[in-house]
Amino acid sequence: MVKKYLNRRFLILYILPFLLGSLTTLSFQPYNFTIINFIIFPSIFYLLVFINKKSRFVYRQKPYKKNFFIFGLFFGIGFYLSGISWITNSLTFDENFKILIPFSLLLFPLFLGLFTAIPILIIGPYLRFDLTSLIIFSGILSTSDFIRSKVLTGFPWNLWAYSTSWINEILQILNLIGLYAYNLLVISVFLLPSIFFFKMSSLKKFLYLCFSILLILSLYIYGNFEINKNNKYLGEINNKVFIKIVSPNFDLKYGLNEKEIEDRLKKLIKYSAPDKNKKTLFVWPEGVFSGYSYKEILKYNNIISENFSTEHKIILGIHKLDPNFGKYYNSMIVVDNNFKIIQSYNKRKLVPFGEFLPFEKFLNRFGLKKITEGYGSFLKGKKDNNLLVDQLNILPLICYEVIFTDLIQKSDNKTNLIINISEDGWFGETIGPDQHFVKSIFRSIENNTFILRSANKGISAIIDNKGNIIKQLNRKEAGNIELSVPLIKSSKNKNDLIFYILLITYSLIFLFYKNKNAK
Repeated sequence: MVKKYLNRRFLILYILPFLLGSLTTLSFQPYNFTIINFIIFPSIFYLLVFINKKSRFVYRQKPYKKNFFIFGLFFGIGFYLSGISWITNSLTFDENFKILIPFSLLLFPLFLGLFTAIPILIIGPYLRFDLTSLIIFSGILSTSDFIRSKVLTGFPWNLWAYSTSWINEILQILNLIGLYAYNLLVISVFLLPSIFFFKMSSLKKFLYLCFSILLILSLYIYGNFEINKNNKYLGEINNKVFIKIVSPNFDLKYGLNEKEIEDRLKKLIKYSAPDKNKKTLFVWPEGVFSGYSYKEILKYNNIISENFSTEHKIILGIHKLDPNFGKYYNSMIVVDNNFKIIQSYNKRKLVPFGEFLPFEKFLNRFGLKKITEGYGSFLKGKKDNNLLVDQLNILPLICYEVIFTDLIQKSDNKTNLIINISEDGWFGETIGPDQHFVKSIFRSIENNTFILRSANKGISAIIDNKGNIIKQLNRKEAGNIELSVPLIKSSKNKNDLIFYILLITYSLIFLFYKNKNAK
């Protein structure tokens, strides 16, 4: 009965990979059914070996490698369609963009599906039921994730590593080996149940299984030790700063009038509840003054000065005009109680179509513009500058910049705090804000630094240097969370060297066993 279905080409090459790709979303936030990947990855591996054996005879397609490409493409389409379809919610705020929703639902997954189709096309013909195939398959999938994170503007969203976000003890290895090396290990572990398909003794299968369990247990013990040691260390730190993170839960609207902007400012002040005698750093999210620039908000500085004192600083997101180009930056600024800018940072990683329009001059002819309010694209920030305020050395990350681990790697070694501000209202009631938030946990561990996250319509939180959520405001909550935050100097994995070393090691093991089997 099973063989009858396995011989149906359409089922094997189109339906099953699409279903398996779609189901992987359940392993990520907010579901966290990580265990499903221990079924999905071995299933993919089994089907690819089956396709390799049967393509020339059963499916009768020439060239038969086309079958691997189709399988990989439909797995990728399922994975991205179910995992990032929330992106299309951002097109619902402007009537001019609603017509693009069907195209984006199709084109984004189709393009990103190439990052699974091409690797499977390359490696598919070499896959067998043996250990060398598992090793090289893990290596090429992790390499594909790495390339996806780097090419064009990069999109390191939902790497397989993020499906383990809830196992904080195991995540502690991130600070030593980095995200991409960890991603490679995660894929390898997910594939290990495939050994039950191998023609080897039960003893060998048992030993491989014991090895995988021992590896996971060792990482858990190491992580638990690091967390407990850190808890003692945090109690001994005297250098702290009092922080209030504000989440106003404003509705995302275009074309606000001045009265509405003033009302928003007053609500922000109310939620901030400033104590004029207590030295405090307030963190407001991105997008609270929708469509308005710093100069346009400056007229309300008297409202700020009436409610805040010289003991206060405010960090917020706002548009800032570059007079030389006549265009705007998406910026994070630090202001005093007179709303005067003390420090500023301009966003470096802009969202394609959201904050800038590729081929802008050409596409403008068809009436297209960026999705966010205003016609022209934002300017891209050029400097990797931290925000320096008193004893604070803050790594600023605006919105989806938090998904880029290389911004952590390249940051100032004296960084002692990370602040991420975001406007997650773009993604409504979808799973997008949950997936977005979890990236902050990874960045805090990688940098060994507290991270403060203020998100409108998203999850705001204070996360310690080991990825523990100390305080949190959920997606529909308005108010503030506060804490005297310990300032911990950055200690991080500086580059992707360990990932390269692991890849080379995997390749050498593959070649060794391949030559051994050939003999």
